[in-house]
Amino acid sequence: MQALIIAYETKADFAKRRSDPQAYEAYMKPWFDYTAELREAGALAGGEALQDPGTATRLSMKDGERQVEDGPFLDAKEQLGGFFLIDVDSMEDAVAWAAKCPAAKTGAVEVRAVPDYSEGA
Repeated sequence: MQALIIAYETKADFAKRRSDPQAYEAYMKPWFDYTAELREAGALAGGEALQDPGTATRLSMKDGERQVEDGPFLDAKEQLGGFFLIDVDSMEDAVAWAAKCPAAKTGAVEVRAVPDYSEGA
């Protein structure tokens, strides 16, 4: 099965990404290690870090008109920081991998199963 591990980071976490090189390396090392562990286990199917919420743009349609809004959008403690798409045997395995995600220590991590529509198609 595939699952998406969604990493939510704090404003302080995002700030560390833009810090001096030493602080950046210290913050990113657990992320690089986690990614390597997923890759070595054969579980990593994809994933990326995202830029901070201030770089986001939201689009919606209202009465046939395009509405564009620049981020950030939510006044929340955590913001979407990135994701990992993983291939695992079970949701329990996905949750175990999510528990190892560095965002679980300072922000939050969400795990969602990816539906396999090929079986019903």
